[in-house]
Amino acid sequence: MSTLFETDEDRPLADRLRPASLDEVVGQDHLLGPTAPLGRMLAAGKLASIILWGPPGCGKTTIARLLAERTALEFEPLSAVFSGVADLRKVFDAAAKRRDMGKGTLLFVDEIHRFNRAQQDGFLPYVENGTVVLVGATTENPSFELNGALLSRTQVMVLHRLDDAALETLIGRAEAVLGRPLPLDDDARAALKAMADGDGRYFLNLIEALATLPPEPKLDAAGLAEAVQRRAPAYDKDREGHFNLISALHKSLRGSDTDAALYWMARMLDGGEDPLYLCRRLARFAVEDIGLADPNAVVQALAAWDVFERLGSPEGELAIAQLVIYLGTAPKSNAAYKALGAAKRAAKSTGSLMPPMHILNAPTRMMKDLGYAKGYQYDHDTAEGFSGQNYFPDGMERQVFYNPPERGFEREIRKRLDYWARLRQKKT
Repeated sequence: MSTLFETDEDRPLADRLRPASLDEVVGQDHLLGPTAPLGRMLAAGKLASIILWGPPGCGKTTIARLLAERTALEFEPLSAVFSGVADLRKVFDAAAKRRDMGKGTLLFVDEIHRFNRAQQDGFLPYVENGTVVLVGATTENPSFELNGALLSRTQVMVLHRLDDAALETLIGRAEAVLGRPLPLDDDARAALKAMADGDGRYFLNLIEALATLPPEPKLDAAGLAEAVQRRAPAYDKDREGHFNLISALHKSLRGSDTDAALYWMARMLDGGEDPLYLCRRLARFAVEDIGLADPNAVVQALAAWDVFERLGSPEGELAIAQLVIYLGTAPKSNAAYKALGAAKRAAKSTGSLMPPMHILNAPTRMMKDLGYAKGYQYDHDTAEGFSGQNYFPDGMERQVFYNPPERGFEREIRKRLDYWARLRQKKT
């Protein structure tokens, strides 16, 4: 609502286009539709405490405010960044008084993950006895950032980034309010939506900046880039986004989708990721997911790591890209990874079994008299360079830990193993 000294045009565009009802919220039909979780709660006339988890600018605060209006609850907003225990106590006391008078309270806590564990525990009795309906908003994964006790008393609702259709709806509403179309050609219009990166609030701020331009000439994508400042992509190197993208890179490589892997690598570098972190993860991939299917993979990984350390950014990033291409196109095998795990499990289950006496050294006469090294055959003295003796502990059945597939270089290793197995069987 404008004041005596403020016209409607003076208000920010994002505020002027703020939805007046839940039906006007875009991009979150999976939560607000008639058969969706929040839609069903509203139809039943009972709103449970919830956590709204989603990226910036997807409508968390707006949805909380409109839920309070729809359910006739008093809307009490708090920011965990600026509030403390004293602020919470005041809200809970006021909510208790309202409850005595038959009036409910919706407590909206923005950035709820910023509250520490003890502060989060402070919500529990008031949520349990119905003093407040808690609506928390967070951009961080609740399973990492919120207490288990609080999560067990709330329902987590996942909000989506605004997709192309939702952003197009916002453009249409903005142009209707402005009274004219934006001075953009089709390519620039698509580029504008890409710049928003799913953030509706930022998108409307971009539109507001463009609204000051004359209607002609229309901007193309290059002109748009000059007219507005592109923000850095949303990427926290120590938060969930970091782990999501490295998981996407690793799994794209494992799936031999080289182009997708290059995309995720570029996303991480564009977001400010430390290239040396990528080098470490790619070296791990080389031994975990390729291994002996291509023994040169780990050599390439170490070479790329070394090149980057010598050249730095941006030139050294080409070495990382080259490594991603090599790893993506290499044959894949986790046989060595699985073999190590199986050997570790066997070692743990068999305890402290001694090696067989014949493969123990006997540096003293007493040890020789006890049978150390007795019967040992020096493999190089045999015709095939292979004695076929048992090297597992006495009393432990021979086990197979390493089972290479018929792929890449491991096809050759399989032939070698089969050869030794045939000789071993012949000699036993």
